[in-house]
Amino acid sequence: MISEKMVKAINEQINKEIYSAYLYAGMAIYAGSVGLNGVMNWFQLQAKEELGHAAKFMAYVNEQGSRVMLKAIDAPDQKFTSVASLFDKTLEHEKEVTASINSLVFLAKKEADYATDGLLQWFVKEQVEEEASVADIIQKLEIGGKAGNSLLILDGILAQRK
Repeated sequence: MISEKMVKAINEQINKEIYSAYLYAGMAIYAGSVGLNGVMNWFQLQAKEELGHAAKFMAYVNEQGSRVMLKAIDAPDQKFTSVASLFDKTLEHEKEVTASINSLVFLAKKEADYATDGLLQWFVKEQVEEEASVADIIQKLEIGGKAGNSLLILDGILAQRK
């Protein structure tokens, strides 16, 4: 069984994961509204993945004999100006999530909670992949000049994500 302090911290992380899904759903809607269905697809799948992360935490809390306590989800900022701004905001957000996961790891180690630390190592690796994936897209946008044919090519590539 995990400590109440750890449960509280994981419950906060669940809220952050659901917020992430909400943020990415809004980004998907924006991308679709400007005719970039591939970018929309990428963000829709990203939102679904974030809900999967929340579900993974929820299942863990339940398996440990504790209770998930959901909280209200704040509305994310929906003022987007370009596809580049979507991905810049995404990278910034993923770095915040990484910092949050790292704080959970610190707490688990401090409490000698080896089971939770084991779970969290999956998330540590996942965050490395998340940040690298978004940084790669940003780099492609920068190389292509963030507009024109290169944006359409990238849109086609992102449409292939499953």
